[in-house]
Amino acid sequence: MKTSRWWQQCSVISFLLAVWLPAWIMAQTTPPTQGTTSPKPQNDRLQFRLVGYPRKHNEGRIEVFYKGEWGTICDDDFSLSNANVLCRQLGFISATGWTHSAKYGKGLGKIWLDNVQCNGGEKSIELCKSRGWGNSDCTHDEDAGVVCKDERLPGFVDSNIIDVQMDENKVEKVRLRPVVPTKKMPVTEGVVEIKYRNGWVQICDVGWTSKNTRVICGMLGFPDEKKRQKNQYHLHSVACVGTEVHLAACPLEFNKGNYRGRLRMITVRLKGGAKLGEGRVEVLRNNEWGTVCDDRWTLLSASVVCRELGFGSAKEALTGARMGQGMGPIHMNEVLCLGTEKSMWNCGFKNITSEDCQHVEDAAVRCNTPYMALENSIRLTGGRTRYEGRVEVLSTEANGTRIWGLICGGAWSTKEAMVACRQLGLGYANHGLQETWYWDSSNVTEMVMSGVKCTGNEMSLSHCQHHRTVSCQKTAAKFSAGVICSETASDLVLNAPLVQQSVYIEDRPLHMLYCAAEENCLSKSAASANWPYGHRRLLRFSSQIHNIGRADFRPKAGRHSWVWHACHGHYHSMDIFTHYDLLSSNGTKVAEGHKASFCLEDTECHEGISKRYECANFGEQGITVGCWDLYRHDIDCQWIDITDIKPGNYILQIVINPNFEVAESDFTNNAMKCNCKYDGHRIWLHNCHMGDAFSEEAERRFEKYPGQFNNQIS
Repeated sequence: MKTSRWWQQCSVISFLLAVWLPAWIMAQTTPPTQGTTSPKPQNDRLQFRLVGYPRKHNEGRIEVFYKGEWGTICDDDFSLSNANVLCRQLGFISATGWTHSAKYGKGLGKIWLDNVQCNGGEKSIELCKSRGWGNSDCTHDEDAGVVCKDERLPGFVDSNIIDVQMDENKVEKVRLRPVVPTKKMPVTEGVVEIKYRNGWVQICDVGWTSKNTRVICGMLGFPDEKKRQKNQYHLHSVACVGTEVHLAACPLEFNKGNYRGRLRMITVRLKGGAKLGEGRVEVLRNNEWGTVCDDRWTLLSASVVCRELGFGSAKEALTGARMGQGMGPIHMNEVLCLGTEKSMWNCGFKNITSEDCQHVEDAAVRCNTPYMALENSIRLTGGRTRYEGRVEVLSTEANGTRIWGLICGGAWSTKEAMVACRQLGLGYANHGLQETWYWDSSNVTEMVMSGVKCTGNEMSLSHCQHHRTVSCQKTAAKFSAGVICSETASDLVLNAPLVQQSVYIEDRPLHMLYCAAEENCLSKSAASANWPYGHRRLLRFSSQIHNIGRADFRPKAGRHSWVWHACHGHYHSMDIFTHYDLLSSNGTKVAEGHKASFCLEDTECHEGISKRYECANFGEQGITVGCWDLYRHDIDCQWIDITDIKPGNYILQIVINPNFEVAESDFTNNAMKCNCKYDGHRIWLHNCHMGDAFSEEAERRFEKYPGQFNNQIS
């Protein structure tokens, strides 16, 4: 009776922009189940880990801790269903593959399980069929491994050893149920409900505080609750007699407050993420962007970053350069936030010394973001996996009905594919395809969208430019757009200091430039030169291009379509790999060069990383993660022809992958700029930096380099 009377005092919580969940005061909308499974004794808990080499954090040999000892699982009868169960127990949402024959090296000690057969839906590997614990006829040459999807289950800590005992009262998700049904997204106010066991339950408001609300708002992707504005009325008071025909005729008193909003300088950003609200954390210090070391990196510190950027609380605090490695300075180490700070600069932290951290320790975050339901209006069909297929989108007919339709493949490119993959929640774009005849398994044949042109940053294809009425030259379904998505992507950046250090001028005789002329590496005036007499003046420098992403950079074209250049004796795997340009003060090109990929290969790699790509003997081309391709200053076409350039001040600009031919996680760091001073005999480069390395203020100062506006030496 006591409980019953108390319960009558509760009312369901609803509010603007979000809320938290003390499970011990929640009111269930469905009756509770009777009884719970008692937890296992402490010494019987199962633990799991991924080990071995070489591997990434989400893959490896699977090992189980049972009866006080770590052991492996045999690959006999192993399947993707087994891997799905194990990956979930490791804290990942699912598996993308599995390995056999000790791919990640042979384990030691016990082989705990053999002939494991799961359906895929089991909560634990111990619920699957097997020969029983410790009963195996395998050797460690048959140790199984798993490859998990790089996305964590909510509530799991980012650890390589996962304890599988789960709290029966664990809250999985939270939502706002609108009081009045609405199609408007995101939902910003309503009744708070939490996912509990197999249903949704509400929360009693006894003891509810604004701090609870802040936590819920953070989970739903909002930085805080919407606060009621006080004394912010432009019209302070009105005193009408009642006979006036217009409000303007009444005595009015206006608030004299200052309504000009303060512009807040953003000092933190996220880079390299596939989805909104995730990425490598970078902070602005002394007008230069740099990374944060992951020592003592926690959800509290990550949440301060997320809220500062306008998102909710942090879903994950990622370590070990999980969103790729940065370049340049590391500004902060051992960040220690309480969780209430307005900016990460208000948290405690240590300055960096060269011995403290390397970029392999760059911190990253995944933030809670508002649910927009964008994935409900797009789908892929016909692909071999859920990551590929023909793109179909929902369109609204004149009568209000919605059917599925196709997108015209004309002009469909990597940028549009990036947006499609983001909207689908499938990570990055590997390829954007203009023909999809090999995925012809759907009965949808009508083109409903054409002329799609995206910047690559949009959240949905509907946010991109497109034709108001469909206009498509090839209307057959096989000419509709398709995508291949990927959880990871490469990210190329140029070593800017090396360009500045290696620059010089060479007057090269024409008789040594026949091959270069054949590959269009000279300016147009070279065609009218008196060959083979005379020379061309060349601005030369070295280019060192690093892959700091999470996937190898591979040419889009297959080996069968590479072009052989007999003059230089190599294959070109990309038409244009890099643009070299000299710009005037107003951004006009005054000289240019281009570099087809002489041959993409691993020149050198960071310690512990092996080279994979080598051009010799028609070898595979690419740049491995953690490696770089070096184009030395003394090879053909590694220059800009400045024969026709007058003395003055210019900007040297280098752009990698300028046509977006190969997908990357971040294109904003593909350009490098330098101030360039040329006196007719010598050349100097200053302030060489990646296009997004400086603050806006520093970038403006760069553009106002002395003499830049009159193009005169200063």
